[in-house]
Amino acid sequence: MNSFKKVGIYVDVENINRNGGFGMQYDVLRKFVCRDGAEPMRLNAYMGYDRQRAQFDEKYKEKTRNFFSRIRGIGFKLVEKEVKWYQDENGNKFGKANADLDMAVDALLQSENLDRVVLVTGDGDFTQVVRALQNKGCRVEVVAFDNVSSDLRKETDIFISGYLIPNLLPIRESNPWGSVGSRVRGICYYYRQEEGFGYLRFLSYFGPLWITDPREELSPYKTAYFNAEHLMSSPSVLNGLPSRGHIFEFSLVKSERYEGQFQAEDILLVSKL
Repeated sequence: MNSFKKVGIYVDVENINRNGGFGMQYDVLRKFVCRDGAEPMRLNAYMGYDRQRAQFDEKYKEKTRNFFSRIRGIGFKLVEKEVKWYQDENGNKFGKANADLDMAVDALLQSENLDRVVLVTGDGDFTQVVRALQNKGCRVEVVAFDNVSSDLRKETDIFISGYLIPNLLPIRESNPWGSVGSRVRGICYYYRQEEGFGYLRFLSYFGPLWITDPREELSPYKTAYFNAEHLMSSPSVLNGLPSRGHIFEFSLVKSERYEGQFQAEDILLVSKL
């Protein structure tokens, strides 16, 4: 039987778009969150909408409405927060459409009927919300990309970088994620500084995240051997390895060292928590 029956997803669209997640695939997000057979009871996405701009900027209006229509078609409720314009003491105009309060209140109220809550945001203002949800008996997960609050990551039951979720943020010109010739993203869990080699681990499918040892039969993770010479980023990155906070993008090829295994090449650092 599944541990969790009912799940709610709450997406801080503005925060995600500003911090590495622009282009995130909401259908993949839904599949990932429901990976254990859970039923999505609430799927809410919160985003600002500038009605003033829409009156004269047809491109903005069309692009925004297309986005709204697309995620509604996946089953998300779009909670629009109208952008309000203000003027500072120097006469400079600025717009605000903070939906944090709406998202926090909805998550807390709706959690009465949920077993698990997934917050898609890196905003540290939600740290207290996480605690409140946990005190109500909910399991809380956080998904985000860059500029993620360390307090938020520490408080949540599970934090996973959106970069690590297969196909959540598509990689251009790649074979299917996890196949030979594809590019994937993962972390370095083992590295020998003296010999200049190590192993990268990546999520291959939506399975039980807590089984991190790829040797376990039910583990959703796979590994790839790598040599330091295949690192395309600054060599100084190697000094911080192994690390769960360094997220790499790399190509999978057949291993020259171990038959039937992967080797990583063209390794790039894409994010650092």
